[in-house]
Amino acid sequence: MTDTSKNETNATGAPVTDEAPNTASADVEALQARVAQLEKEVAEYKDQWLRAVADYKNVKRRTDQERADLIRGASAGLILKLLPVVDDLERAMNSVTPEVYASQWYSGFKLIPQKLQTVLDSEGVTPIAAVGADFDPNFHEAVIYEAAGEGQGGKVVAELQKGYMQRERVLRPAMVKVGQE
Repeated sequence: MTDTSKNETNATGAPVTDEAPNTASADVEALQARVAQLEKEVAEYKDQWLRAVADYKNVKRRTDQERADLIRGASAGLILKLLPVVDDLERAMNSVTPEVYASQWYSGFKLIPQKLQTVLDSEGVTPIAAVGADFDPNFHEAVIYEAAGEGQGGKVVAELQKGYMQRERVLRPAMVKVGQE
């Protein structure tokens, strides 16, 4: 007797054997393993991509914040240079004699501090309240302590130089005289 199964061929001309079903299942298993491996790689690549996108967003946010801080710092530096000019203009305005006050020149001169104050206001610069407030070393610089009346201990009794803030940041603390009981 001869084995006829070895001589049979399928439609493609390949010999049909008893081993074909085992080979096909092995091929399917290999392909399923390959698909699983590729799905794992896809998940890793997706995770890496999501991390890269998050890192990019963080870097962009951080650089935008640093740029804004740099601009604020630059304007703060310029404002700090202008504050002595503001102080001098205030002293000059407070020491005007009645003759100068009545002149046309002085009415034009008064516009300069007003324009300067407009610029400071546009940059968020405000004076620090001092006289009558409790002494706060975050906002006030005590240069003189003097005996004060009852209830004036620890309070600012006089302002020697105005302090300024830019939004929530102290540009220059107010130089003050503090009362002691």
